[in-house]
Amino acid sequence: MRPVLEVADIFRRHGDAFRAVQGSRLSQAQRRVMAAIEACRTAVLGGHVEQCEDCGEVRVAYNSCRNRHCPKCQGLARAQWLADRRAELLPVPYFHLVFTVPAPLAAIALQNKAVVYDILFKAAAETVRTIGADPKHLGAETGMIAILHSWGQTLTHHPHVHCIVPGGGLAPDGRWIACRPGFFLPVHVLSRLYRRLFLERLLDAFGDGRLNFFGNLAALAEPAAFARHLAPLRRIAWVVYAKRPFGGAEQVLDYLGRYTHRVAIANSRLLACEDGHVCFRWKDYRARDKAKTMTLAVDEFIRRFLLHVLPNQFRRIRHFGFLGNACRAAKLARIRTALALPEPTPVAQPADYRERYALLIGRRIDLCPCCGGRMVEAGFRVRTPRNSPPDHHMRCDTS
Repeated sequence: MRPVLEVADIFRRHGDAFRAVQGSRLSQAQRRVMAAIEACRTAVLGGHVEQCEDCGEVRVAYNSCRNRHCPKCQGLARAQWLADRRAELLPVPYFHLVFTVPAPLAAIALQNKAVVYDILFKAAAETVRTIGADPKHLGAETGMIAILHSWGQTLTHHPHVHCIVPGGGLAPDGRWIACRPGFFLPVHVLSRLYRRLFLERLLDAFGDGRLNFFGNLAALAEPAAFARHLAPLRRIAWVVYAKRPFGGAEQVLDYLGRYTHRVAIANSRLLACEDGHVCFRWKDYRARDKAKTMTLAVDEFIRRFLLHVLPNQFRRIRHFGFLGNACRAAKLARIRTALALPEPTPVAQPADYRERYALLIGRRIDLCPCCGGRMVEAGFRVRTPRNSPPDHHMRCDTS
């Protein structure tokens, strides 16, 4: 069912005015995201006509934009990704780690997303790998799935990486070494090493001229000012959060599903857009997840949403260690041998989009909303110009 209000509705009503005010301050990537979300599942992107074989009901199914920032286009991508991961799960405890950065570095990250987000990924992965390989802790190669989020509940810029880590590792001799029950790696050790590795990589990026500073951070382009900016960060504790192990493989998949293909705000959290303001729900984690509402001026809401547009071709889900893309199949086979596990049985995926959607999402989109009969394609609809009047045919929403 379509939500009462969508991000697309806000963009369609107020996007032109926002773009006019922002002018050159709005990047091409941000403009493309806005355009994609506005056009998603409308006649602008074209579609096809479906008709019920039994009662003759006709509906138009418009194409989706498939943009990774679009709140409506993540369902099937998420389900397919989780289905692919299912065969890779191991019957071992899994842990959830979160690596964050202090606020002064988040400001630098906002002006240097590709460089600093990449440092965040690599510092987190190297931290887990290094401490896991230490015989004092585990003495084995670890594996990790890392997912970048750049937002907090109120859409402010808060870059952090969620990591799902199997509780153990692959020893050089091929044995599986399990971690202690209910405990993966010491958080205080992770925090100190992560801080050092992150700052080292950041200094290297500065020295190589890969960081840019403007606006209120322009002074940091001077080496002495940059060093002074980082000095206090060496003395504070950096937050690395570790959750207790998951209950089992299905819980791991459920948890991954909450994080992998999220966007800055779900349409279901939007409450109203009126009188130039947007109201939405949010959870206050500092008040025991208390549900609250926030109202922002519409320009501020759009600005905050666009803070989280990623650089082109930036990968926000990454795999490390024995789950790395280059070695995953071979090393998982060694781990299954060590744990005496059978090889997973491949699951065939239907070629038809609607059958695949039903298998992965659990909802049929080929059934008539009136009589339950089968909807079949009855033709195609050409794209219409962006400024054309809206099409009022019934629409098939597969979000």
